[in-house]
Amino acid sequence: MGCERIAEAFARLRGRGEGALLVYLVAGDPSPERSLDFLRAAARGGADLLELGLPFSDPVADGPTIQAAGLRALKAGTTPETTLELAALLRQDTDIPILIMSYYNPILRMGEEIFCRRAAACGVDGLIVPDLPPEEAAPLAHAAEEEGLALTFLATPETGEERLRAIAQRTQGFLYLVGRYGTTGARGSLAPETIPLIRRVRALLPDGMPLAVGFGLSRPQHVRGVIAAGADGAVVGSSLVEKVAQGASPEGLSALVGELKGATRS
Repeated sequence: MGCERIAEAFARLRGRGEGALLVYLVAGDPSPERSLDFLRAAARGGADLLELGLPFSDPVADGPTIQAAGLRALKAGTTPETTLELAALLRQDTDIPILIMSYYNPILRMGEEIFCRRAAACGVDGLIVPDLPPEEAAPLAHAAEEEGLALTFLATPETGEERLRAIAQRTQGFLYLVGRYGTTGARGSLAPETIPLIRRVRALLPDGMPLAVGFGLSRPQHVRGVIAAGADGAVVGSSLVEKVAQGASPEGLSALVGELKGATRS
């Protein structure tokens, strides 16, 4: 279903007056088997979309929490193939959209067409590639389109108005807005630039284009704040990845996801 499943999820939530909760976890952390338990728990807890982070040895956009999780996953033997296998197993249990968030190098090594073909066969709906700018994405965009996968692009606080409009024309599924300066990581409060940034970007997007905000969101009040400012979805990752690192149970993670999801209805 790919693009359609993502569009339907945002439309359904919008019709209910809810924001979307996008949950990011690193595939294979702390092991492939245990990772699947946590992904299933996130879905049970109320995640509206799931992002599976494909572990990579040089994660330039990630903060220390996700970097450490990626290293644990790699040491546990997680490969791009493992990540896709986890997606396939997860798809057996849930109908919510599943996206792979990966740096470009692992996709390029496998081959864009092969990666997209395998991802679609495993029930993946979309790809997020943070180090691939739209103007260099034609080969992957073509391969993704052939398989019905959404290719979602990112905008940052530094993105100017003209470039933002260009990204909005090319992104699929939703626009992923990096809501603060710097790398990923849980923060105690929203960055001062986040709310004004959301309002500025929202005003420039085409009608109907979902906007999801990530980086630095960790608490229900953060989720509530970005949704109230005009975002259609909130991405929470590092704080949940940290709970996995601290030895949380799948049930505990599910409860945390439930609290975050509750904030999308406020």
